[in-house]
Amino acid sequence: MIKPWKCIRSGPSRSFRVFSIRTDATLSPRTGKQHDFYVIESGDWINVIPLTDDHQVVMIRQYRHGSREITLEIPGGLVDSGETPKKAAVRELLEETGYQAKKWSEIGAVNPNPALFNNRCHTFLARNINRIKDPMFDQTEDIEAVLIPLVKIPGLILKGKIDHAMVITAFTHYFLRNPEGLTNP
Repeated sequence: MIKPWKCIRSGPSRSFRVFSIRTDATLSPRTGKQHDFYVIESGDWINVIPLTDDHQVVMIRQYRHGSREITLEIPGGLVDSGETPKKAAVRELLEETGYQAKKWSEIGAVNPNPALFNNRCHTFLARNINRIKDPMFDQTEDIEAVLIPLVKIPGLILKGKIDHAMVITAFTHYFLRNPEGLTNP
């Protein structure tokens, strides 16, 4: 039977702007031996699927330094300190696209990678949306908003045009709750 590992010491190793690294010294319940594990600590993340009345998704294209590629994603980002995931979703949608939604629902939450991260990623569906202003980018963002028909999303995922794991997870939550979205606009 699998048992939790006892943490005998935990402390910060290094801090960066959007995450820190923690080192945990733990004891294996099976062998009794001590092992160090490194955990990436981050605030929770959010993703937003902004859906227009004519069944198009407001998506964003942006350069990602990790992959050194321009990606096709949905709006998203970090939940700021003192902010709820929903408030972060409202803020990120407006900042990255200039859109505002009248209807919000959380459609899922996942552990991005429980082997390394301590946070969760919350996915929201935003409906009844309207563009009310120009986007407001951070100094480190260069984003282009584009409209993609909802029925084209599965094909873009299969072709690798959408390859961000958290975006694919968000659409999985959406299509599992709305299977008609796979075939009907």
